[in-house]
Amino acid sequence: MNVNDVSFERKRPDVYGDAHPKALLRAIQEDGDYLVKLASQHIVSGDQFDANTMKQLFRLAAKFESNPKRYSSPLQNKILISAFYEPSTRTRLSFESAWHRLGGDIMSITDRSTTGIAKGECLADVAEMFNNYGDCVVLRDNHQESLFEMMDALRIPIINAGNGTDEHPTQALADMYAIFKWRPTLLQEAQNDKITIGVIGVPSKMRTVRSFLKCLSVFPQAVKELWIIHDKASESELFDAGQREELEARGVRIRTTTELDAVLPELDVVYINAISWEGDSFNTYGSAFSLNAQSPLKADAIVLHPLARGDELSTDLDHTAHNWYFSQARGAVFLRMALLTCMVERAERVMDVV
Repeated sequence: MNVNDVSFERKRPDVYGDAHPKALLRAIQEDGDYLVKLASQHIVSGDQFDANTMKQLFRLAAKFESNPKRYSSPLQNKILISAFYEPSTRTRLSFESAWHRLGGDIMSITDRSTTGIAKGECLADVAEMFNNYGDCVVLRDNHQESLFEMMDALRIPIINAGNGTDEHPTQALADMYAIFKWRPTLLQEAQNDKITIGVIGVPSKMRTVRSFLKCLSVFPQAVKELWIIHDKASESELFDAGQREELEARGVRIRTTTELDAVLPELDVVYINAISWEGDSFNTYGSAFSLNAQSPLKADAIVLHPLARGDELSTDLDHTAHNWYFSQARGAVFLRMALLTCMVERAERVMDVV
């Protein structure tokens, strides 16, 4: 670091080239009916989203991202309860940033020990109190069942921001938003521009991967092949019972391999993750796999990662055209802006406003 020059450049654009959302915005015709329906749902699983609902969320997210300064008050006088009982950087801050950008207020909980739960209060009672204090709950909990224990007592919507090894649906929506910004033509029902995707991870153990595959399988017309790249130790537990069969029944052709470099030259999209939260800590899978600037990636391939990263994703890819993981993280804010607006019955305030 040069302490004699601590200046920075504000005018550098936040979104470059293919990462700009305007092409995606033009590719989807607005149909607000699908967005209005979200106001009566909790967001629990990637299974909830059909193609039309996702496309409308992507369109609204692209509208926000294309002109972020125009939308500053849709959530005015609404309160978000941000309850994160498991460590988080991007997910918590992106939800809170999304809510603040739209003019709402936030109450944030980041430590279970500071709540009545530490004294034995049941989650149903906590949910009853949340009904009185806010308009929407975002919950991350390392216990899979906590989300479902709260849902029955809630009269306001709750969003699953990660529950144990189960699911992380809004991360999957952000992943899909990044892919369709990169190539909006993949949304077309009849097209020959299918892509080959490689997922480095364990679908049965990683909630990000589980939810991503569910959302990806809603658009089988976009996928030529899906490779699951895993270490040999994960062979016997790669999929949960029925998980692979469900994806294949939706039209996704799945192949598996333990040889990363052998398949990398075929991949248009590489989705890599290594961490899985299990119980009160995390495990790492596939630590033998890594991507760096010397990896045999296709010239136009993009790399996605839900972050936080470890040694599996080298920083020497950060300044290459393969880096879409930062755009992926940026886009998550606007995707969550779109979802939150719909869930608290404010979608009509942003429809038909371009």
